[in-house]
Amino acid sequence: MKRTTAAVLLALATLTACSSGDSSTDSKPDKPAAVPAYKITQQDDSGTQRVVAVDVDSTKDMKTVFEDVAAKLKDDAGWFVEINCAEGGARLANGKKAVGSTGAAATGLDDGATEFEPLPDAECPA
Repeated sequence: MKRTTAAVLLALATLTACSSGDSSTDSKPDKPAAVPAYKITQQDDSGTQRVVAVDVDSTKDMKTVFEDVAAKLKDDAGWFVEINCAEGGARLANGKKAVGSTGAAATGLDDGATEFEPLPDAECPA
């Protein structure tokens, strides 16, 4: 009787281990959005409030650029990201990210949170 019970438990464990819990085997993970080219022209490396200035060639996918830049900001600080047009330097968008308690105090955001705001009617020269 003990061997039969052990065999049944082993078979159930094997079936459970092979089951992923996701019945959609043909689904593919979402492809990450391509990040447009950008250039960081300024990045502060000290202080509780730090500025990162980024130049882009167009307003297309500025939020993706912001998210890429913000993902790389790891120092405990309040980060303020300025997205500017490479040609002419016009401001296109502002963003901020809080890293740690210092960043939360400096930005008013929760630790790890971000905020992005494109400026209305902002454009790069044609």
